Amino acid sequence: MSEDPRMGHAKDVLVDTEWVAEHLDDDSVRIVEVDENPALYAEGHIPGAIGLDWRADLQHDVERDFLGPDEFAALVGERGISDDHTVVLYGDRDNWFAAYAYWYFRYYGHDKVRLLDGPREKWIAEGRETSTAVPSYPPASFTAGLGDDSIRAYRDEVRAALGSETRLVDTRSPQEYSGELVAIAGFEHEGAQRGGHIPGAVLVPWAEAVEADGTFKPEAELRELYTAKGALANGAPVIAYCRIGERSAHTWFVLHELLGVDDVKNYDGSWAEWGNLVGAPIEKSV
Repeated sequence: MSEDPRMGHAKDVLVDTEWVAEHLDDDSVRIVEVDENPALYAEGHIPGAIGLDWRADLQHDVERDFLGPDEFAALVGERGISDDHTVVLYGDRDNWFAAYAYWYFRYYGHDKVRLLDGPREKWIAEGRETSTAVPSYPPASFTAGLGDDSIRAYRDEVRAALGSETRLVDTRSPQEYSGELVAIAGFEHEGAQRGGHIPGAVLVPWAEAVEADGTFKPEAELRELYTAKGALANGAPVIAYCRIGERSAHTWFVLHELLGVDDVKNYDGSWAEWGNLVGAPIEKSV
């Protein structure tokens, strides 16, 4: 859907701001904003965009897990998203949680989903129209599958991958990876008891995949980046992680969707889980 031939990404999963502007009144499209800071939606969003709160809407309030398929189907159906709609996701922080929501939709089998190439800040910086009105769409029928575990990793699988050919990719900051910080500034309350990284994990901070405006780098640059840092090696499986799974969802999107690497999983338990597990080994490089 993006017309920039230099990008050459493996799958047609990105739309640019111009495409979105041209489809604001297209009833076959549902635009969805998912921010790290959910309060931003009320300050102004793309006209017609549905707002989803990553914590209040997309996570189980007791289990810190996905909603079940029935609950997820009910949530998005009530917001007016059907099986036939193309869902276009975007958000703040260069699409951290927009990428997380993309991965979430794909996990439950919805293939008609796209990510805006660039965050809400890019839309605003271009002087495009925003609205504070909350849209009301007719309830729709949405079907969620049982969940595609070929794109999601759990702690036992990560533990089993230690010392294997599987490439573990830490997408956090260098300071988190080294153990200097348990969490990035502003998120200390969501840290773990220990700092460091999963043994054998290579560091490829998520932000190295994007340009200064939050748009994704061309395919050739991305492949060179992840290959040079050891994240891609001879077709080996890849498991990406961060702190709670949103930055690693961004990297999953880059590897699985933009580069077309088949065996890539997002470990959304991430450091919030691994760094608190009794008996789970860690490494530091302070």
